Amino acid sequence: MVMLGGCATRPINPPIERVDLNTGYRFETRLEQRHDSDAENLLVLSFSGGGTRAAAFSYGVLEALRRIEVIGPKDKKVRLLDQVDIITGVSGGSFTALAYGLYGDKLFDRYESDFLKRNIQGELIARFLNPANWGSLLSTGWGRSELAAQLYDEILFHGATFGDLDRGNGPLVVVQATDISSGARIGFQQSDFDYFCSDLDAVPLSRAAAASSAVPFALSPVTVNNYGGSCQFAAPAWWVQAFSDPATAPRPAARAMRRRLELQVYQDGLNNPFIHLVDGGLADNLGMRGVLEPIQEIEAIYEAYRPIWLDHIRRIIIVFVNSLSSPKTNWNASERAPSDVAILLRALGVPIDHYSFEAIDLLKDTVERWQIVRRIRDSAILAGNTDPAIARFLNAPNIDLYAVNVSFSALKDEAEFEYLNNLPTAFVLPPEAVDRLRAAAGTIILSSPDFQRLLKDIGAKVVGNRQATGGPAAVP
Repeated sequence: MVMLGGCATRPINPPIERVDLNTGYRFETRLEQRHDSDAENLLVLSFSGGGTRAAAFSYGVLEALRRIEVIGPKDKKVRLLDQVDIITGVSGGSFTALAYGLYGDKLFDRYESDFLKRNIQGELIARFLNPANWGSLLSTGWGRSELAAQLYDEILFHGATFGDLDRGNGPLVVVQATDISSGARIGFQQSDFDYFCSDLDAVPLSRAAAASSAVPFALSPVTVNNYGGSCQFAAPAWWVQAFSDPATAPRPAARAMRRRLELQVYQDGLNNPFIHLVDGGLADNLGMRGVLEPIQEIEAIYEAYRPIWLDHIRRIIIVFVNSLSSPKTNWNASERAPSDVAILLRALGVPIDHYSFEAIDLLKDTVERWQIVRRIRDSAILAGNTDPAIARFLNAPNIDLYAVNVSFSALKDEAEFEYLNNLPTAFVLPPEAVDRLRAAAGTIILSSPDFQRLLKDIGAKVVGNRQATGGPAAVP
């Protein structure tokens, strides 16, 4: 059996002969299929990493949005959950994002038993220790993450690929991993795979989840093939016109330009035929970069190159679900230094946590800047001010930007905060912890001042009495 296992091969993402920007699992094609979504609002959910803690916390947000009604197209009452256009997910949050994208409402009947309240970690370890899998683990291009992907497929995704998401009518789900060679963030969306000259529709969802949660040392990298340079791919014309020359590029555009340059490297597939992906949290544990960069592009190019779909948008709503925890240590109480393993884990976590705080602050600064611009523009229009110094504000995005922070720090119950903040980053938690995470998510988002402002502005209301069971943070 070991000899047979040694013949195992990893799934290969297939090449494409020519990139078609009008097909594939990408933002533009998703917009065309979102007929029931409110054209005035662009609603984005961003799910952070953090193992089962993150999966349960983000699931609680979905449950909360399910209880909120808004007036949709043709004055029809719809749930706010049905208005979600994009979900980004990293590591633990990627499972909830992908599963909702695949199952929609059916997820609420199965996710607890299939994933959240299951000992995923124990099942993974059992597979790693099974002698029948040792041959496969020793083969080239096949490692522990391939075993993990098999498990995820068996218990949650059941053979589904991005083609299934592409044919559905749900939101765009973009899970993110990190290229360990360059540190670049790789999103599982066709617009990123265009640079690889590869067809995302053929990629299993389980493999994307495995890549996004491939924690170094515990799990092996997930390898994908890069055929860049073989499909006559070129960046969109508007981007080439706006950003091809760094000296003349509009401002602010630094992040957007850096992102494009990161991806451009993959066009040299001859010298970079393989991409080794690990946990998305190493590049962006909040999944915020994939949101901030497009926002920055909108700011930079709105006047001259704005996409047509932006003409109808009145609000961009970003709900970032941050399950970051910072368990206390007693290291400073002892003369003995912590172990090498503990130091290594801490060394990985500290910069990730600090970057997460920076991303949140940057988004808040962006929201404030947009509000200031709107006030200047509205005042100038009322006063009939045509001063050239003011004129540039008249063509700024006439869009309200909302940033809703759903994180443990917003809990007013100190005991509940301590409990959730000390939950480990693992793929197994007690059922009580899962329920308390779900309930806390509902409490936090509904009590958020930014979320309450949004509900007031769009005329939404909380209905029903469906809620997670368990902890003291349950929604009243």
